[in-house]
Amino acid sequence: MKRARFTEEQIFAVKEHEGGAQTADLARKHGISEATI
Repeated sequence: MKRARFTEEQIFAVKEHEGGAQTADLARKHGISEATI
């Protein structure tokens, strides 16, 4: 079974970013790096 590259939370953060949220705020909120977003 292939392991997922990104967690569901990381995918959710990227979708929020596409919706117009600031990268730094999302990174802090979800506990992931800005580079991941």
